[in-house]
Amino acid sequence: MTTNEAVSELQAEVNRLQHELSAVHQDEGDLIYVGQYLCERLVQLGVTQIFGVPGDFNLGFLDFIEDHPKLEWVGNCNELNAAYAADGYARVKEGLGVLVTTFGVGELSAANGQAGAFSEHVPMLHIAGVPNTSQLKNKPLLHHTLGDGRFDAYTKAAQQFSIADAQLMEKSSACAQIDRVITSILTQARPGYLTLPTDIAYEKVPSGRLKTPLKSIPPPNDAETEEWVIKEIVKLVKEAEENVVILVDACTIRHYVREEVAELAEKTHFPVYSAPMGKTAISEQHNRYGGVYIGSISAPEVKEKVEEAKLILSIGSLKSDFNTGGFTYKIPTSRTVELHSTHTQIQYAKYDGISMKHLLPKLTAALEQFKEGAKQLQIAPYDHIVPEEKSDIISHEWFWPRVAHFFRPKDVIVSETGTANFGLLDVPFPKDSVFVAQILWGSIGWSTGSALGAALAARDRQLGRTILFIGDGSLQLTAQELTTMMRHKLNPIVFVLNNKGYTIERYLHGKTRKYNDVVNWKYTHLLSTFGGEEGVTCQSYTVNNKEEAEKLLTDEAFIKADKMQLVEVMMDQFDAPRSLKLTAELSSKVNKYAL
Repeated sequence: MTTNEAVSELQAEVNRLQHELSAVHQDEGDLIYVGQYLCERLVQLGVTQIFGVPGDFNLGFLDFIEDHPKLEWVGNCNELNAAYAADGYARVKEGLGVLVTTFGVGELSAANGQAGAFSEHVPMLHIAGVPNTSQLKNKPLLHHTLGDGRFDAYTKAAQQFSIADAQLMEKSSACAQIDRVITSILTQARPGYLTLPTDIAYEKVPSGRLKTPLKSIPPPNDAETEEWVIKEIVKLVKEAEENVVILVDACTIRHYVREEVAELAEKTHFPVYSAPMGKTAISEQHNRYGGVYIGSISAPEVKEKVEEAKLILSIGSLKSDFNTGGFTYKIPTSRTVELHSTHTQIQYAKYDGISMKHLLPKLTAALEQFKEGAKQLQIAPYDHIVPEEKSDIISHEWFWPRVAHFFRPKDVIVSETGTANFGLLDVPFPKDSVFVAQILWGSIGWSTGSALGAALAARDRQLGRTILFIGDGSLQLTAQELTTMMRHKLNPIVFVLNNKGYTIERYLHGKTRKYNDVVNWKYTHLLSTFGGEEGVTCQSYTVNNKEEAEKLLTDEAFIKADKMQLVEVMMDQFDAPRSLKLTAELSSKVNKYAL
């Protein structure tokens, strides 16, 4: 176990004990079913939609969901897509995503989606409906089992991708276990897992615990250590003579410190840059925002400013390969202060338990004194001009800056692993927009299900349009979730990049190999095939060249997005965004294939 994991576990235990001490009404109140208790806890946390697939061991619990006036059962085409949807929902809702599967077959189908959420710090609760407690103890030769009596095999698998888990075997402890798991999910921003036996769901328990809200932030920092940390950071900023930059990353978003970071930038005027996974952690229209830093493949003006800074305040970093330009970050530890949810690191000294959520407001107040000096640091405007090209073929160099001008404030932009991710990193987004991408886990097909969850959350939060960019190869993995979007009367715009296969793989290896090809579907027939009525509830388009794309992107009816729309974008098979080509080149040096 790493030090960070130990600190996280300790914080979770502190939260649990504090909650138990404060739950003074736990043995009071009307009797309700355990399943109802779980639903009420989810509603208290702002959950409005629950994803999953019905199965014989979760049907009784689904009754509680369907009968609850504040919950909606979404219902997915398969459990993997449901996990992807819960992931996207949690990211955009900035809260808990919930997934319900059945025993064995459903749990394992969702495992990839849960693992991705774990990898990317997404708070997701996976509820598995399982056989009754008698069957779990006696282990009969039951369907959905491995046939060898190992009823716990799926639980052991799920534990690999869970920050906390509980098997609800006794009604006396069920509510406390539910509270413990959900609190860990919220405070540590990673998935948790509950098994809910069919009989336990219908056991009655006192409702009094519901009067004590669950905590969603870590416990306060130790005051003395926190004061020392702030003094040390202030000293380093003075030594840097205000030549300081802020670098925001994924956990700025996942651990809900966007507002604190915005205040830090506003009150200090330090230049702000983001890692790829931190895109939209701060408004990209902020006058002190300079762009995306991706190590050696960054834009030259970004690379220069970040790497020549005397001090980097790194907030919520996740230093994965694709997030750091193939590990080409040039920000030495000696010039870095790292703020995380579980610790703060100042150069080579680590302070466990000093959380950025509590630290940032106090640090901002201490650093505001440097505002006037920091104002003198110049930042190149973060923009990307649409290039003039002689050819009418839709190139990546033209397409991504052009669609950036199509975006509107509060749009939710969902990006598929590969081409779309890299294309969108190079262009600025409007104010209050949300970028949803899976850069670390990188499971192709993820974005279709994620767009479903994102669109539902966007509707709840009254955000703008949901816009999905996905390649033809990726869409073929999860296309059926388009029907769920239509069933729930969602109106995303889906851009399908048709370049006849897996572009990122072509650049990594096997550029002309058949294994990187896919069948050319009739993409503009998908929405009507999946239940839409073309021209009424949905509309499909194909753009073959720049002229057709330009016409569509300026069409008022298309921009309005009052029905679900799919756009097939015809692109050259071997074209790719600049940053994808550079990343693939770096990756190929590591993964050499001998023929």
